[in-house]
Amino acid sequence: MSFDIFICGVGGQGLVLLTNALGRACLKSGLKAITGEMYGLSQRSGTVSVHMRIGEDAHSPLIPIGGADVLVALEAIEALRYIEYLKKGGLVLMNSRIMHPPVETAGLVKDRSRKYFTLEEAVSRVKRWTSMVAVIDALAAAKEGGNPNAENTVFLGCLSALRGLPLDPAKVKEAISEVVPRGTVEQNLKAFEIGMRRASEALCGYGVCRDLK
Repeated sequence: MSFDIFICGVGGQGLVLLTNALGRACLKSGLKAITGEMYGLSQRSGTVSVHMRIGEDAHSPLIPIGGADVLVALEAIEALRYIEYLKKGGLVLMNSRIMHPPVETAGLVKDRSRKYFTLEEAVSRVKRWTSMVAVIDALAAAKEGGNPNAENTVFLGCLSALRGLPLDPAKVKEAISEVVPRGTVEQNLKAFEIGMRRASEALCGYGVCRDLK
């Protein structure tokens, strides 16, 4: 069996660092892990996606449609763009942040009666596919940890709260300490711990979380 994670967001949100930390944690744990990454126009806030597969049965870097155990969306609209990769009834870890694409803003300039796509609409549509959705205000959590740029590390904490993730959270923390900028280690580790707590609180009713006591 493999544990498949589809990660998505927009350029500049640190998906590469998030993936590197997970991969390093797998190496420390003696686990096979392969990834497939799509960057698109990432330097212009374009879409970014990563296929992360952990386990001996992971033979291809790409997760098949409907095959991901978890979808991690660092931006809410991106969860909708890639929801087809999540298995029916799978788990979504979703940022509350929306970064509206320029094409949407262009439409609003032409028609002032139109409204921006909202977080509530995004969540409602995701829940048509699965009821297991945790919406995390990762920016607030990162700020609480002392570094507003640590939203990606918040989601490493969210993932580590899941019982199904075949990684010891301690190994993920070790990997974070090695991949983040040297002067931000303490802040990123705080963001990680906050992310674990927030995800556990949001998902406690689904029976999918580790015991954090």
